[in-house]
Amino acid sequence: MAKLFPSSTGTFTVSPGRVRLAVALRRALAGGYRAADLRADLAAGTVVGIVALPLSMALAIASGVPPQHGLYTAIVAGFAIAVLGGSKVQVSGPTAAFVVLLAPIAARFGVGGLALASLLAGLMLVVMGLARFGRLIEFVPHPVTSGFTAGIALVIAILQLKDLLGLDTGALPEHFLERVAVLARSLPSARLDDLAIGALTLAMLLLWPRLTRKVPAPLVALAVAGATAALLARLVPGFEVATISTRFSYFLGGVERAGIPQLPPLPALPWSLPGPDGQPLTLSFDLVRQLLPSAFAIAMLGAIESLLSAVVADGMTGKKHDPDGELLAQGLGNMVAPFFGGIAATGAIARTATNVRSGARTPLASVWHALFVLLAVVAAAPLLGYLPMAALAALLLTVAWRMSEIEHVIHTVKVAPKSDVAVLLLCFALTVLFDMVVAVSVGIVLASLLFMRRMADAATVTMVDPNEHAERKLPAGMVVYEIAGPLFFGAANKAMTVLRTVEKGVRVVLLDLRAVPVLDATGLVALDSTVGKLRQAGIFVVLAGVQPQPLRVLARAGWRNRDGELAIGRSFELALEAGKAHLEGGAAPGQQALFG
Repeated sequence: MAKLFPSSTGTFTVSPGRVRLAVALRRALAGGYRAADLRADLAAGTVVGIVALPLSMALAIASGVPPQHGLYTAIVAGFAIAVLGGSKVQVSGPTAAFVVLLAPIAARFGVGGLALASLLAGLMLVVMGLARFGRLIEFVPHPVTSGFTAGIALVIAILQLKDLLGLDTGALPEHFLERVAVLARSLPSARLDDLAIGALTLAMLLLWPRLTRKVPAPLVALAVAGATAALLARLVPGFEVATISTRFSYFLGGVERAGIPQLPPLPALPWSLPGPDGQPLTLSFDLVRQLLPSAFAIAMLGAIESLLSAVVADGMTGKKHDPDGELLAQGLGNMVAPFFGGIAATGAIARTATNVRSGARTPLASVWHALFVLLAVVAAAPLLGYLPMAALAALLLTVAWRMSEIEHVIHTVKVAPKSDVAVLLLCFALTVLFDMVVAVSVGIVLASLLFMRRMADAATVTMVDPNEHAERKLPAGMVVYEIAGPLFFGAANKAMTVLRTVEKGVRVVLLDLRAVPVLDATGLVALDSTVGKLRQAGIFVVLAGVQPQPLRVLARAGWRNRDGELAIGRSFELALEAGKAHLEGGAAPGQQALFG
């Protein structure tokens, strides 16, 4: 069972064992929570809440659902994950990375299908957390994450052109190239009014941080854009821009109303939410079966994104998160949110960084961010309806630009090995032209194959010069081969080919395994084949300097010392003496080969 133990420094660490919830919160509160901590958390949570409010709506719209569902995600999932998670300052909610995954689901299955897919993804994340997969996510190759992240950024940017330019496109196709074609054909329908508001918002988002960072740029830019659009609509005849209120509506008491409901998230079964035809879905095994691949993709991306965000937070704070506890909390948050109209959530890198820079000290800052969004919905939903769609599109354009990390990608292309560059570019292209599921799957497989090739190149078998070292002044009839690198399925056969032929007159072959850290089943077969051929030729084989992991593999396979044939041990010096003793006809090697 995992427990928290106080250390001499007053900090707490998690012992190995069962995955625990709320580790970060309990760690933060263990040392006492003072009034200064509360003030810092409230200030940070308010700043993040201001940033999250328009982003949550914009990301929901980009994902193909009404804006309130993004707000509900920030409220419910953001609250639950902050309380239950393993990262001290991480902020969770809807993120840009999900857009390319969620939009096709929403188009095909509606809000209800998207909520159900998020619920299934939450279940998968819970299983991943309980299975302690948190550390495994760290092994996703960097070129893969850079490639699909840049691809997602491009797709998001292209999707914003419709609202930024006020294009009349109708429903956009699912595939990227078809979308681009539709957008290009629709350019003549561009509206100068929407473009002007979008350009104003974009300019303020870029220029305001140069003046001050005390007030978040999205708050100023969107407030100015909304006020300007409303003022121009009154003063300039014919001036009109699309807003949240003109684009979205909801039913309350049987009456259709414009904008966003001025209500907190209310409980509802995910499959009772509207499907693609506007009618509630019918829960069935076939529906679940159709949603499972998408749910798996959401779970994988959510795991990667949340743990990457937590690592960023660790680097900024000097603290260490609990990856398995964070995965478990992400899963529970994604399971709870769909029952309140929420969609998929994960750790948001930009909001987490804002939280840290704003002085957050505990997970209660993230809790307050969720409560701030709730208060804004209940108190100011009618005002949110005045936000122009072009302004939200401009906000997402800046998010896509930061997300792309274009300078980092260009640097990687310039300096990284060609194989890594190929993986990055392939993941980028597959994300754009197909989808992220294909990109990540192909990217990981390709990166793994390239890694195995590199490891195969690193594994070598070299005949040692008998006069190179004093310890290796060998008698006639004895040779030493040094094996270096892991003997696994990608390298073993290639490395062991060197031992297929041995010079005439050799009676003892000593295999120096001190530089072999890992031996798998394929390596064992290759080694067994090599040793067998040497023994058939009447050569005595000594395995020397065997490390613990290979020694366990050999023991499980039934390898034992055999008089006159084979000796196995961990001491190189004793192995050398055993080989010499065999040549001299001394003590039976099998009796002296159990080297300490």
